[in-house]
Amino acid sequence: MRAVVFEEVGEKMEVQEVDRPEADPEGIVVETEACGICRSDWHAWQGDWDWVGVMPTPGLIFGHEPVGRVTEVGEDVENFSEGDRVCVPFNLSDGTCRYCKQGRANICERVVPLGFVSFQPGAFAEEFPVRNADHNVIKLPDNVDPVDVAGLGCRFATAFHGLVHRVDVTPGDWVAIHGCGGVGLSAVHIADALGANIIAVDLGEDKLEKARELGADATVDVTEVQDVPQAVKKHTPSSRGAEVSVDALGVADTCRNSVNSLCKGGQNLQLGLTTSEEEGEVSLPVDTIVMEEREFVGSFGMPPHEYEEIFSMMEQGKIDPGKIVSETVGLDDVPDVIASMDDYSTVGIPVCTEF
Repeated sequence: MRAVVFEEVGEKMEVQEVDRPEADPEGIVVETEACGICRSDWHAWQGDWDWVGVMPTPGLIFGHEPVGRVTEVGEDVENFSEGDRVCVPFNLSDGTCRYCKQGRANICERVVPLGFVSFQPGAFAEEFPVRNADHNVIKLPDNVDPVDVAGLGCRFATAFHGLVHRVDVTPGDWVAIHGCGGVGLSAVHIADALGANIIAVDLGEDKLEKARELGADATVDVTEVQDVPQAVKKHTPSSRGAEVSVDALGVADTCRNSVNSLCKGGQNLQLGLTTSEEEGEVSLPVDTIVMEEREFVGSFGMPPHEYEEIFSMMEQGKIDPGKIVSETVGLDDVPDVIASMDDYSTVGIPVCTEF
C-alpha cells in the first residue's frame, strides 16, 4: 500500500510502497478516508520533542487525526466490526491503568502516540492499525462527513477537552486565545459555542480574519502592538484581563503573553507544546501567579468518552469542526504541506482525503 514515509529529520518525506498492516488480537485495521495534517507532524519531522521521548525513526508513518472504515478486526475485539466508520485519538491508552479507570485515558500511564513511534504507525497511508481498539476507537454517527471530523484526533478534540473540562469557561467570560493555527481556531469556535467573549491573538491577518469568522469578538495583531498582554486587557471590562487565556502555540512568547493576559484569579490553559528552542522550559512570572492566584493548567488530547459530547453539540448545530478545515489534498501533497508549516502560513486544518 502507499504511505508517506519519514527517513531523516528535516529531509522531505516521500510516498512509498509499504506492507499492509495486520490487526493484533485486540486491535483493528482502518482504511483511511481522511486525515488532518497537523503542526505536530511538522514538530516531529523537525526533530522536536526528543526531550519528551518522541524520536522519529526511519520508516515511520506520521498521521494522527484519522477517520476511516474498519477493514480487519482482531479476534479479541468486542465492540467493532468490519465496515464501521471510526475516528481515533492520537494518545492511545491501554484501558487498565489508574488514570484510564478514572476516565482520564488521555494521560494513560502507558500512553502510545499514534503516528509518532515505529510500533504504532499513523494514518498518512491507505490503511493503519489501532491497538486496544475497544478502549481507543470511537464510532462515528451515520450523518458525519469524514472531512469535517478529521481534526478530532488532535486539534479540535484537544481544544474541546481543554476548554470544556480543564478550565472554567462560563457565558460572558473573556477568553484570550494566543495563536490562531488549527488548535487556536478550534478554541475560538468552541469558546464561542460556550458563550464566551473571545480575543484572538496572532501575527497573520488571514488567521485573525478566520478567527473573526469563527466568533472572535476582538483581535490583536502582535505586529502592531508593543505589549501584547496590555493590548488584550484593553478589550476586557476595566482592562482587568481575561478570565481564561489559551496558549495554542507553545513558544516562550505566547506562553508568557497568555499568562500575563489574565485577570486576578484567571486560568491559563496550555495547549501548545514547545519547540526545540524552548525544549519544554519557559520562564513565567511566578510571583504574579502566586499573588494574584492565577492558575496554569495543562491539557493533552481528549479521552474517548468525551467524543459523544462533541457529536451531541454537532447534532444540535452548536459546533461544526468542518468550519476549521481549510483545504483538502492528496497523499502525494502531504510532504509539501508539512514542509510549508516552517513559516506558520497554514490557516486552519488541511486534510488529506485521497490515498
